[in-house]
Amino acid sequence: MGCDRNCGLIAGAVIGAVLAVFGGILMPVGDMLIEKTIKKQVVLEEGTIAFQNWVKTGTEVYRQFWIFDVQNPEEVVANSSKIKVKQRGPYTYRVRYLAKENITHDSESHTVSFVQPKGAIFEPSLSVGTENDTLTVLNLAVAAAPHLYPNAFVQVVLNSLIKKSKSSMFQRRTVREFLWGYTDPFLSLVPYPISTTVGVFYPYNNTADGVYTVFTGKDNISQVAIIDTYKGKRNLSYWPSYCDMINGTDGASFPPFVEKTRVLRFFSSDICRSIYAVFGADINLKGIPVYRFVLPSTAFASPVQNPDNHCFCTEKVISKNCTSYGVLDIGKCKEGKPVYISLPHFLHASPDIGEPIEGLSPNEDEHSTYLDVEPITGFTLRFAKRLQVNILVKPARKIEALKNLKRNYIVPVLWLNETGTIGDEKAEKFRKQVTGKINLLGLVEIILLSVGVVMFVAFMISYCACRSKRVK
Repeated sequence: MGCDRNCGLIAGAVIGAVLAVFGGILMPVGDMLIEKTIKKQVVLEEGTIAFQNWVKTGTEVYRQFWIFDVQNPEEVVANSSKIKVKQRGPYTYRVRYLAKENITHDSESHTVSFVQPKGAIFEPSLSVGTENDTLTVLNLAVAAAPHLYPNAFVQVVLNSLIKKSKSSMFQRRTVREFLWGYTDPFLSLVPYPISTTVGVFYPYNNTADGVYTVFTGKDNISQVAIIDTYKGKRNLSYWPSYCDMINGTDGASFPPFVEKTRVLRFFSSDICRSIYAVFGADINLKGIPVYRFVLPSTAFASPVQNPDNHCFCTEKVISKNCTSYGVLDIGKCKEGKPVYISLPHFLHASPDIGEPIEGLSPNEDEHSTYLDVEPITGFTLRFAKRLQVNILVKPARKIEALKNLKRNYIVPVLWLNETGTIGDEKAEKFRKQVTGKINLLGLVEIILLSVGVVMFVAFMISYCACRSKRVK
């Protein structure tokens, strides 16, 4: 009887040990299975989850615009006063709803090429007004004229055309005109062939961005979705320097198994540059654990603070010998136009940048850019891209509309918030196909390991107690 009991206790301990060992073995085996499955599904090729969502995003993406309505245009023109602005918005458009086109796979280089068609559909229910709302905004053509044509004689000629067209530093335009284009009366009088249509985002509708070539990740998963070339160039030729190279993906996804220490790099053709984000916080998005990566203030820092930004400091006066920060000159890729980008309301900008402007209220929560990335797959499940478009306006003695200016202005014209969040249906599908299976496997591993250890310890204690009684 004692022998049978001892045998039973020993057998129980052995079973517990086996369960513990099996649980321990299952952990790396399970991790290997997860890794193998993920690596297969994130490759950009026919039949994978990644490819299906890459060709046409299943998430509705919206671009909201807040336009700065100038409250004192006459004062500014006459006295070089501070520009008083009041943001109007949001005016919301649905974007990124068109599938990629001209998709071409190259099996030798493991890349895929494509173009991304552009389109914008106005969403009245998500907007404060209509596209016909009229605002007082900067005159884009007049503001850019002295910058594009610094020659005094040419400016005299341009001044006569500006006066004849009754144009000034500011103008009244509808939201639709200002965003997507209008026929400018001043440019219409120029006696040689030029484009007479002006708009902050002109041209946009019925155009395409690309050609892009990205790695599929077939031979190297750490390169999946990373851009190889853009418009045939491996780095943009506008500035021959590091900060202008194409780095990273388009931001829709990243190579899988993202760690918090990783710097996520992504390219945006809107601003003609690659930018980066760093880990900010753990977030639960519709039951899916994600990492929030945020755009750091150093991305818009001065070259003194961040040497990687040296190519965006193009002159010494406006930038105060390259010590001002918070704005980047992207004019070289905007046909020489004096376009500067920043975060909305000059968030993280040096005080001198916003000093000539009244009515701005930078706010970290409302004006910062972030991406919520599912770390195992590398998929971006929610994002908010927030940027401000500004125009440099300088005094011009030969142009009456600008001759009374006594300072340089970096004038904010609008800021945008482009957002997208995984839908409820897709989130549930993602949980079942990815998160749920991983959690289940992890739970089984823990249960087997825990039960095995508990059984082993319990039976060994009982066995030792039984042995102790027999000795007595």
